[in-house]
Amino acid sequence: MTYHKYIPIFTVRIFYRLFVWNTVFGFKIFAGSSNRPLAEKIANKIGCGLGTLESRRFSDNEIWVKYGENIRGREVFLIQSTHAPAENLMELLIMIDAAKRASAKRITAVIPYFGYSRQDRKDQPRVSITAKLVANLLTIAGADRVIALDLHASQIQGFFDIPVDHLYGSSIFGKRVSNLSDNLVVISPDVGGIKMARSYARRLNAKLVVIDKNRPKPNIAEVVNIIGDVTDKDVLLVDDLVDTAGTLVGAIQALKDRGAKNIYAAITHPLLTGEAVERLRSSALTKLFVSDSINLKDDKKFENMEIVSSADVFAETIIRTYKNESVSSLFDVYKS
Repeated sequence: MTYHKYIPIFTVRIFYRLFVWNTVFGFKIFAGSSNRPLAEKIANKIGCGLGTLESRRFSDNEIWVKYGENIRGREVFLIQSTHAPAENLMELLIMIDAAKRASAKRITAVIPYFGYSRQDRKDQPRVSITAKLVANLLTIAGADRVIALDLHASQIQGFFDIPVDHLYGSSIFGKRVSNLSDNLVVISPDVGGIKMARSYARRLNAKLVVIDKNRPKPNIAEVVNIIGDVTDKDVLLVDDLVDTAGTLVGAIQALKDRGAKNIYAAITHPLLTGEAVERLRSSALTKLFVSDSINLKDDKKFENMEIVSSADVFAETIIRTYKNESVSSLFDVYKS
């Protein structure tokens, strides 16, 4: 009789414990070393904190990863950008493999910047399609899902045999650039970026202009023609990434020559290699908006740059993914 008397209390405690674990602590967020500041912002937005992850380098720079807490049966979100050096990608693969071998329930790779995405087709003989290769590596390592921001080409989603949630930079910059000017036109730096530029133009109720350019070799672009009127107008250049800034600075100069007034740029991924910072500083650019998908060092920041955080969008996407809610409807929230 005494035993049965305590069964209801014991049962209530068990159900309460399972409820709390499944609703509050049912997932864990871990960060690689490539962009820990962004990962901390995302975790703070959610209110869960980052999980404990130990990452070391052997004397020959091989990567060693260990989870410092139990993740068996948990959903895990691994935040890591995969820009150069290649160790960033390798670290993510090892994190995924370690989580899989630790019996994680579902592994989602959250990739603010998806490296190697520019090689998304065989545009000349005897070259690799690295975007497909990386997609295969992530899948084979054990990722169940990928969340990525502004892939270089939308069709990269089709390279994966697992679900991909593709987030858009316009949801990050939309509110910030909405009041730049009453006489604004949106510029696509090339034909491939028309869809992205059209999204901005629709949100901002602005006209769309396209730059026709020729690329004789990698990181070199020549402006051939500007399709549309920019005379006496403020312009917003939008693109997924800026690397050496040669293309961007060439476009800025061409727009100035055509009579454009203030020139703004919203670029999601600021790689800023080589002489990019010096080129942008000496250009006629009014302001450059970039996201924090890449953790920029101080020497890559300058006075006309403004970093707009992507933490809100990633945090909401992670919550919706965990709760199996719609992610596409998320972008309606950021239209205004």
